[in-house]
Amino acid sequence: MNLSAFSLAERFVGIREAAGPTSNAHVLAMLQLDTAWVTKDEVAWCSAFVNYVCWILRLPRSKSLSARSWLAVGTPTELSAAKVGYDVCVLARGDGEQPGPEVLAAPGHVGFFAGLEGERLWLLGGNQGDAVSVAPFSSDRILGVRRLFSEDASRVA
Repeated sequence: MNLSAFSLAERFVGIREAAGPTSNAHVLAMLQLDTAWVTKDEVAWCSAFVNYVCWILRLPRSKSLSARSWLAVGTPTELSAAKVGYDVCVLARGDGEQPGPEVLAAPGHVGFFAGLEGERLWLLGGNQGDAVSVAPFSSDRILGVRRLFSEDASRVA
């Protein structure tokens, strides 16, 4: 059996934050993998999701809840060369002009590359509508694409 990070991440589609005062135990496990202070699933958890999938597969990971922390993981790759199953994309988040990729301490979003259709970038990620989902984003928000592993080492048996 071959399993890529993208294939594993797909298994989590539909997991979502719990409504009200309770929290989803799956989301909390993702959040608490690299930080102990989180006690509710209402914290931004896109990076926690990517870290969790990479942790399961023993891939490089940022070990941070900051989406932009992924700009320091793996190998930089051009968006035009991005591949489903190999890459994560880091996006700027927020209104107005945002800092570039050299600023790691700023809002962002991260997810697994799921495709590119014209100016629309598709990501498989956590905390997209408070759930793990595949969602479209404008490709002009891209800060970087990072390849986590080579094609030779892309599968886990």
